[in-house]
Amino acid sequence: MLEFLPKEVREGLEAARKKDLKKKSRLRIRVNEEVFPVLKFWETGFSLDAERAPHLRGLVDLYDGSRHLYQCLIIASEEEEGQMKYDFKRKAEAHDHAPLDFAPEESAPVALIEEKR
Repeated sequence: MLEFLPKEVREGLEAARKKDLKKKSRLRIRVNEEVFPVLKFWETGFSLDAERAPHLRGLVDLYDGSRHLYQCLIIASEEEEGQMKYDFKRKAEAHDHAPLDFAPEESAPVALIEEKR
């Protein structure tokens, strides 16, 4: 149906669609010091604006606003409808603390309360 519209109108509609996707998504990819907004996200990958995003490959961090969600190993897969698609080779959840290397005891005290003398 869009084939019948003039080229300028199609380009305007595509620009408006991209702008709307950027507004809706809080997800961001961070590569070194650069940040790219994620247009779409699915279980096995995500897409970025093809005009702005380079052909990324390697380790990136995925954020939801300021919250670090995943550390991902990615590879660029294909460009489709102005979006560059990337596939996850590995996606690991980011944690705010280091994992324990032992099993905590259930009866262990939560805190230490000292008596004042």
